[in-house]
Amino acid sequence: MKKLRVTVEGKNYDVLVEVLDPGPAAAPATVAPSAPIASVTIVPPPAAAAAPVAVPAPAPARAAGGAGDVPSPLAGKLVSIDVQVGQTVAEGAQVATVEAMKMNTYILATKAGRVAAILVNPGDGVQEGTVILQIA
Repeated sequence: MKKLRVTVEGKNYDVLVEVLDPGPAAAPATVAPSAPIASVTIVPPPAAAAAPVAVPAPAPARAAGGAGDVPSPLAGKLVSIDVQVGQTVAEGAQVATVEAMKMNTYILATKAGRVAAILVNPGDGVQEGTVILQIA
C-alpha cells in the first residue's frame, strides 16, 4: 500500500493505493489498457465533513385502489402538481411531475374527468404507489 495526496479542483485528498501487479523493477512495464494494475481508496480529509442533505419526508402512503386514483409510478420528490381541484382533464394528460435520481417523470391522468382531490404537495417525498390525486 502506498499513501499519496491527490489534489482535485483545489481540494486535497489522501489516497491509499494498493499495487496489484508491481511488474519487474528493472524494466519499464507495458500494460494492456484493460488490465487493472491498482485499486484506489479515497479517504477525504478529516476537516472536510459533508453537510447533511435535507430529504423530504415521504407522504403517507395511500395505496391506489379507486378507479380515479392517480398513483406515483416511482418513489421520489413531487416537483409539481400541474392541475387544480375542479379542473377537467383528459385521459393521458400530464397532471404532476416526480423527480427521482435527477430525472423528472411525468404522471398522467388514468382517466378523463374532473380533479376531485389533490392528496400531496409539491416538495413532498412520495413512495411508489402513493396516490397523488383523484379524478371523479
